[in-house]
Amino acid sequence: MLLPKRVKHRKQHRGRMTGVATRGNKVSYGEYGLATTEPAWITAAQIEAARIAMTRYTKRGGKVWIKIFPDKPITARPADTRMGKGKGNVDYWVAVVKPGKVMFELAGVSEDVAREAMRLAANKLPVKCKFVKKEEGGEQ
Repeated sequence: MLLPKRVKHRKQHRGRMTGVATRGNKVSYGEYGLATTEPAWITAAQIEAARIAMTRYTKRGGKVWIKIFPDKPITARPADTRMGKGKGNVDYWVAVVKPGKVMFELAGVSEDVAREAMRLAANKLPVKCKFVKKEEGGEQ
């Protein structure tokens, strides 16, 4: 499971998820990518489940890049606890994604294999996703 080794502040505010992704919205490492079309919090467990689904389907062929990292701590109070007494302890970690963000990339496999692997990965995530390909030329 992904989580930061150390953080400057143990707890964070919840924040906002407005706008679209301006960085990380293109396929940069691999040939194919999985981009989100909605804003969301993706937990470390969901990232790992999607990664496993992709690598299993490709039979460990090709290379997978995970372009999101869960660096936001989410706190929770224990069950049956009264209100007050401060903010809860860190329960799990999430990555904040905005529409257009490429979350996973894949290379070294055919397009139909990549498309199916990305579909299986998308089923593990709480957002609607789309399959994207690397844009050819035009970059200098």
